Amino acid sequence: MYFILERGSNNTATMLASGYEELTFIFKNQFMRKLFCFFLSCFITIALTAQTKSLFNGKNLDGWTVHGTEKWYVEDGKLVCESGPDKQYGYLSTNSNYKNFILTLKFKQEANGNSGVFIRSGIEGVKISGWQVEVAPKGHHTGGIYESYGRGWLVQPKLEDEKRLKSGKWNKLKIKIVGDEITTWLNGKQMVYLKDEKIGKGEGFIALQIHDGGGIKVRWKNLVIKEL
Repeated sequence: MYFILERGSNNTATMLASGYEELTFIFKNQFMRKLFCFFLSCFITIALTAQTKSLFNGKNLDGWTVHGTEKWYVEDGKLVCESGPDKQYGYLSTNSNYKNFILTLKFKQEANGNSGVFIRSGIEGVKISGWQVEVAPKGHHTGGIYESYGRGWLVQPKLEDEKRLKSGKWNKLKIKIVGDEITTWLNGKQMVYLKDEKIGKGEGFIALQIHDGGGIKVRWKNLVIKEL
């Protein structure tokens, strides 16, 4: 009987040792998987954060350049453009160039809201070359794409889609440009899509516009860019 118990004890010990090793292996694998997932999550978060940044700090015009004599200033954490005494075209351009990106921003039109967002653009004085995503009063093609000092209107939104514009309230504009393709959205609604070889070859900055004629005032906020 002693011999049988001794053998049983050895078998039990062996089984326990084997089970311990299996549990240790499983635990280590689970721990390594969790550790790997944690570091992967951190890497993805850092990568996405590095790609996305705010173009406007809510305090001043650092990172931007004013072109012309029209008014560009910060008020209550918002960027404001307003017609000056000369009532001419004016622009506020980023100091850096951007090629492929998603840009989101909010704007509110006060008085006459004839403005726009230029992409892949350059400028001499106040003569800008590039492509404008229109920001204008209702019925004047907000979200459409216009080529300055070139081919003019390249694409305009459908009339029914222009009703998405909220006059005197905050509107959200989204612009995605990759290669020769550009898409715009207004308040969550796709306004236009354009594939254009000339735009595909374009290089330059992003700029906000104030139209000539006087009586214009537009507020901007939450200007965020994600480079692609």
